Amino acid sequence: MSGHSKWNNIKRKKEKTDAAKAKIFTKIGREISVIVKQGGPNPQENSRLKDAIAKAKAANVPNDNIERIIKKAAGESGGAEYEELVYEGYGPSGIAVLVETLTDNRNRTAGDIRHYFDKCGGNLGQSGSVAFMFDRKGVIVIEAEGHNEDEIMDAALECGAEDFTFDGDVFEISTAPNDLGSVRDALEEKGYSFLSAEVQYVPQTMSTIDDPEAQAKMEKLIDMLEENDDVQDIWHNWEMPDEE
Repeated sequence: MSGHSKWNNIKRKKEKTDAAKAKIFTKIGREISVIVKQGGPNPQENSRLKDAIAKAKAANVPNDNIERIIKKAAGESGGAEYEELVYEGYGPSGIAVLVETLTDNRNRTAGDIRHYFDKCGGNLGQSGSVAFMFDRKGVIVIEAEGHNEDEIMDAALECGAEDFTFDGDVFEISTAPNDLGSVRDALEEKGYSFLSAEVQYVPQTMSTIDDPEAQAKMEKLIDMLEENDDVQDIWHNWEMPDEE
């Protein structure tokens, strides 16, 4: 499953600058704000909000910040109207890419994303052009150190997980998208903490890039997308090479 590659990407970003961390906080804050406006400020009644709060905590967003965002969104009326859009395309060497966005101007966002793909040797496709190559799954990642593989696997399956993998550094637990919250909560009650827990687009198969120039362009595409304020998440099927 793609969790391995996704986690490799996350590991590479642990040393992010303060500015990059602030951008992550801002994007998660926008996501929480939109979810509150759509479904209310009570996470017990708004499962998407509960999942977003867990995602924020995994990204080390302070609890005070989370509470402030929820209170502000609950009290707001009017303002910018954001819509959730997913863009699909192919990066260099035919790498499949899905881009999740929250935007208040779809023309601006579409133009930006098309420009990034074109600039990096890829092309933006139509809806459905690459989505069929991914499965939507809940993915929970637990650090392996200090844990027993068999115990975590038994606990995960007992809590309703669909699958369990171990790559030597982390345990990855996959669930049906709608079961992510219940499995995460059940594992939390058993005393486990998470490096991440979110619904992902999981590639059915992974692809490699042999050409160094194409690798550099793919990395640039990911960087440009991440820098865009409208982009919330990027999913791809590139089996990124291990860093030297």
